Amino acid sequence: MNIALVLAGGVGSRIGLQTPKQYLKVNGRPVIAWCLEVFERMTEIDAIQIVAEKMWQPLIEELGIKKIKGFSEPGSNRQLSILHGLEDIYSYAQDRDVVVIHDAVRPLVTEKQILSCLNAVKEYDGAVPVLPMKDTVYLSQDGRRISSRLDRSCVYAGQAPEGFVLGPYYKANICLMPDRLLEIYGSA
Repeated sequence: MNIALVLAGGVGSRIGLQTPKQYLKVNGRPVIAWCLEVFERMTEIDAIQIVAEKMWQPLIEELGIKKIKGFSEPGSNRQLSILHGLEDIYSYAQDRDVVVIHDAVRPLVTEKQILSCLNAVKEYDGAVPVLPMKDTVYLSQDGRRISSRLDRSCVYAGQAPEGFVLGPYYKANICLMPDRLLEIYGSA
């Protein structure tokens, strides 16, 4: 079974609006609708689990996405939200099933990108798409002074969707509990 875990629990604090980005309307539909519709039409995706605050769940339900299996509570950071989703997915999935994790605020995901992830997970327990860095990238130890310039040919920017075999990925997250899991993405 292949399950899409769509992360829609963010509050949009960086853009300073009352409505989180994933629920803003673009061409008459909430941003989240665009990625959900891609997962919905793919025969390779069997179910969709969504991490979202309770107040936004009715809006998501109104979209009429039939593959939605359920909702999970957001965590205090992205990785805890993923863990909550994985815990709920375990109620209907098995260790060797695949989870494709995607951010609801990234509406332009394509079937090709999702299939690439699914294919990579056939060979490895996890796959994360990356892009080579084109910008000059610096390292700072204190956030005020440049410590060094990084060799951009060795630096890549992580993208979504990410694909993982459910069992090993869930166990890896549990091994990082409680404090180290919070360090992965910081607080929300």
